[in-house]
Amino acid sequence: MSDSANSPEPPLPHTPGAPARHARAKGEPRFPDGPKADPAGSHFERRIRSFQPRRSRVTAGQADALQRLWPKWGLDIDGSRTLDLPDLFGNDNPVVLEIGFGMGEATAQMAAADPATNILAVDVHTPGQGNLLNLADRNGLSNIRVGNGDAIILLREMLTSDSLDGLRVYFPDPWPKKRHHKRRLIQPEFLSLAATRLRPGAILHCATDWEEYAEQMLDVLTAHPDFENTQADGGFAPRPGFRPLTRFEGQGLDKGHVVNDLLFRRVPHADRPPAGV
Repeated sequence: MSDSANSPEPPLPHTPGAPARHARAKGEPRFPDGPKADPAGSHFERRIRSFQPRRSRVTAGQADALQRLWPKWGLDIDGSRTLDLPDLFGNDNPVVLEIGFGMGEATAQMAAADPATNILAVDVHTPGQGNLLNLADRNGLSNIRVGNGDAIILLREMLTSDSLDGLRVYFPDPWPKKRHHKRRLIQPEFLSLAATRLRPGAILHCATDWEEYAEQMLDVLTAHPDFENTQADGGFAPRPGFRPLTRFEGQGLDKGHVVNDLLFRRVPHADRPPAGV
């Protein structure tokens, strides 16, 4: 559900030792130095969006992290400029894009386990953005940057060709109703766009606990000329050791859910005009 800066909100609970919060006046930004409610505005929204902005209840700790750390480690995806990734991270290490990170626990674990890889983590869930910034700060994870907004705009408008060394899409919204399947992220058009930003040899890693969506992902990826399955049998992959087992995933497994991983490699392809979505 989308959020408006003018929507009434209950005051955040005050944590001892944390800065006091004041009630926002009508029209006052929720986080003056933090992520914007709609960074790209309406200019780029002439298509079906595959996500819903979710600005639900933010704890005092998450709000504090958003205020303190967004100017340092946050990025509003507004489509207004081309990113210089070495400048964004302060080094020339490889960059992996993660689309949809929830509350950020798995992202923080992967960043801690592989400090030589930079992670650009994108989501529209404000509590998760604050939580991931907090985790990065507490654990000294300088290889994380948090993006706020539409990953399609990021890929299409703000990243250059062959700039990414990997792409992770873990547990995307399955949009289970048939009439909503067109909103699913893993579609041929999305893959064509992503392929222009992934260097040859880069890995696209998807995971889902929605079996019908997993089968669709496998079919779409297998048919796409820019990607090849890393599995010799052409099927799903075992969960790789670098992808942590999240609490959410563990609960699903306890209920009998089946989680499928897909690991596809970007293959070299003849030059062609950038794809749009």
